[in-house]
Amino acid sequence: MLYAIISEDVADSLALRLSARPAHLARLQALQDLGRLVLAGPHPAIDSADPGAAGFSGSLVVAEFADLQAAQAWADTDPYLDAGVYASVTVKPFKKVFPQ
Repeated sequence: MLYAIISEDVADSLALRLSARPAHLARLQALQDLGRLVLAGPHPAIDSADPGAAGFSGSLVVAEFADLQAAQAWADTDPYLDAGVYASVTVKPFKKVFPQ
């Protein structure tokens, strides 16, 4: 089943994000290599594809996991959490409708 992992950043998280980004991306790449990643990316803090120094306000990952417990366990070990980037993380079941 698919799960949405919705994360909210702490204030001024850009430096923390940059330091943990390689490890964060490696985990996402591993999900993609397994064919389980639907999409992933950050929420720019301003209305711009490249927010520069404004940074990001959070992230969204939609991926396939065996169950909610597995999705939560994966989210709980995100390098961004360990680095203090995320203030909160919510994991929810997700039903993809479009595109088919």
